[in-house]
Parts: sequence; C-alpha cells; structure tokens
Amino acid sequence: MIRQPSRHCTVELQAVPARIGHVRRIVSAQLRYWHLDALIDPAALGVTELLANVHRHARPSKQCTVDLRVLLDQLTVSVHDEDPRLPRIRVAESWETCGRGLALIAALSESWGTRPDGGGKVVWFTLPALTAAPEEALTVRDYLEPLPLEDTGTATGMAAGTATGPRSRVRGTKVG
Repeated sequence: MIRQPSRHCTVELQAVPARIGHVRRIVSAQLRYWHLDALIDPAALGVTELLANVHRHARPSKQCTVDLRVLLDQLTVSVHDEDPRLPRIRVAESWETCGRGLALIAALSESWGTRPDGGGKVVWFTLPALTAAPEEALTVRDYLEPLPLEDTGTATGMAAGTATGPRSRVRGTKVG
C-alpha cells in the first residue's frame, strides 16, 4: 500500500530480498517526482541497508514500513519494524562480510538515529533536500569523496581542511 499526500510517501512491505529492490525503485521514482534526483542514490542505498537489517535481524516478523518525508530542506527516510531491539553501530573486522550497514548510513547522511515505537522501533536518516537547479545538483560522489581542487600554485586557503577557489563546495552547492 502506498500513500502519497504532498511530500510524504509510505510503503508497507515484508522485508524479503525480492521486495527490497522493488522498494528501492519506488523510492527512486518518488524522489524523481519530487525533483530530488540528486538524492536518489544515497536514499536508495540507505533504504536498502535498513531493509536488509530488517530482513536479517527483525523478529518476530519481517513486516515493516518505509516512510519518506520532505520537510523544509530535509529528506527523512525511516523504516519501522516490529522488533523492539535497537540496533547499534559496531566495528566490523576486516574479514567480516557484514556489519557495516549503520556505519554506512552514518557516513552518507546528515544525521541518523533509532527510537522505540510502540512494540517495535524506527531507524531513520536525513539528507539535505536541495532545491538547486539541475546543473548544481549534488551527486553521490559529493557525499563520498572530497572534490578535487584546482592547482592554484599556492598553499593558501588550505589550512584546517578548508578550501578556497572557484571549485570549492559547501554542502553540495557551488561557492565562488
């Protein structure tokens, strides 16, 4: 069931592998409809991680709800399931093939968290809902990698992790 009043969308599902890809496509289509194309990749990655956690860990049921909400300049993606156990970030060993999902959520989002909700819990994350023109849009690369700076021939403006010059970016918007 999908409800879509204004800038809010809710999808209810069983968190099984076949449904996770379907929900990722719904999230992508909804963000495209809201003209938030730049958020498609990080939001789809984040919702995939949260649904995979429900699939792996939630008991007694894999039933969950994905909620997308745009309020002011922020997209909040949340997943509610029926398991009351709150997840936590853990340090995965280099040989482990899982255990990095929440660390990934923390890295790609502005903020994230968990909260008890009824007999279950909600895990959520936020992304900046940019309203820039398409040529100014943020890409996943902007979230995950620093922008290469043009070589100006001097080391000025580089102290304390700051950058100056025509290619600097702050929160995905062009500066200068």
